[in-house]
Amino acid sequence: MGCAALGATTLLSGITNLGLMNVAAAANLPVMPKVPKPGGEYKALVCLFLEGGNDSFNMLVPRGTGEYQEYASVRTNQALAQSSLLPISPLTGDGKEYGLHPNLNNLQSLFSQGNAAFVANVGSLVRPTTMSAYQNELDLPLGLYSHADQVMHWQSSIPQSRSAIGWGGRMADIMYQVNNNLNISMNISLNGTNIYQTGDTVAAYSINADTGAVVIYNYEGTYSQATLKRGMIEGLLDQNYSNILEQTYKDMVRGATDNSLEFSGAIAALSPFNTSFEDTDLSNDLHMVAKTIAARSSLDMCRQTFFVHLGGFDNHDEVLMNHGDLMAEVDAAIGSFWSALGELGLQDQVTLFTISDFARTLTSNGNGTDHGWGGNAFVLGGAVQGQQIYGSYPDLYLGNNLDTGDGRLIPTISCDEYFAELALWFAHNGISSLTASEIADIFPNLSNFWAYSSGAGPIGFMS
Repeated sequence: MGCAALGATTLLSGITNLGLMNVAAAANLPVMPKVPKPGGEYKALVCLFLEGGNDSFNMLVPRGTGEYQEYASVRTNQALAQSSLLPISPLTGDGKEYGLHPNLNNLQSLFSQGNAAFVANVGSLVRPTTMSAYQNELDLPLGLYSHADQVMHWQSSIPQSRSAIGWGGRMADIMYQVNNNLNISMNISLNGTNIYQTGDTVAAYSINADTGAVVIYNYEGTYSQATLKRGMIEGLLDQNYSNILEQTYKDMVRGATDNSLEFSGAIAALSPFNTSFEDTDLSNDLHMVAKTIAARSSLDMCRQTFFVHLGGFDNHDEVLMNHGDLMAEVDAAIGSFWSALGELGLQDQVTLFTISDFARTLTSNGNGTDHGWGGNAFVLGGAVQGQQIYGSYPDLYLGNNLDTGDGRLIPTISCDEYFAELALWFAHNGISSLTASEIADIFPNLSNFWAYSSGAGPIGFMS
């Protein structure tokens, strides 16, 4: 059926659904001349979303005798064996010893080499929150402990709203013109649409781990049916339509198809990495991220964000076994990704960071853990001021001044501080970075935690 035969309702529905074909990624961006931009050094942010609630107090664990006993006492049958923990030695410490989950060998090495750091007890907050404020329900994130709400809040960084766009989208709305190629979005997702990369102007450009660009099915085939199909599509796209909706639909499909062919051509022209990637979902996704970064010059990009996802962290049962398998998958994937970045000479220009719905309860529910609040995240990259644990790793005994019940801990670092640190590094071009008003537009709550005029980063983990 041709575009001319489609009614207005179908067209509007089709335009909406064409988000799957990357139409929205460049639909409303003004065409800018391809001219060099000042400070055009490439940078990328890679958001690794650990969906379901990462049990992050079994990712970064107190290891010294006294603190381990406190940890083992509260975690009971969910505690890792003290002898199994991989020791790490932060450059500056709090008098305690720490270790990593036994399946995080690559992360242990990256931390020891100064290329990875942890951010302790970070979570969604509207403003700094005490136990009294929590008990009186003052300015708390909406839907606290709810997957749907906390996933939204971690990606929007506006936890008092259920309708906010993403902080990566708001950042791209400000910055997208730094890229010479406006046909392909600054924001690229390996997992379809997401809140984090959705802005008012910029949307995510969806790719997949197998072929990269998402092209109309069989559009590039050489056999007779594909040739016939391509000819029919091209015939429809070559026409001009008097109906504005029909013409808009045609223009969007043409743009999406051309962008996909440009992207897939850039990926196809690459030489393979010497680095090997495991055949897991996360490794395959990060492999495609590395390929896309390798194609940055042919795609005419100097700033990109990526969104990758690994599910399976909502472990109300069998947490030790399931979480251990997930930690092994994460560790192998980031190890290969780091090696591939080394081949590209871009380890200093790419920063990977983790997010999750929330941490999990310190207490066991029998054979698993339940929904928590503040938890630990890690950041990886050559620009990271590594071999450090940033923030205050909390006391883990029940009833401490951060424990809202069952070891659900009030965060002491906000998502705003965590993300603003990354955004300021990402935007900096050697001359300037985001202005005070721009950073306030991206993170409306940030001034509750940090003053732009301080002259120092919100947390200090980025160079």
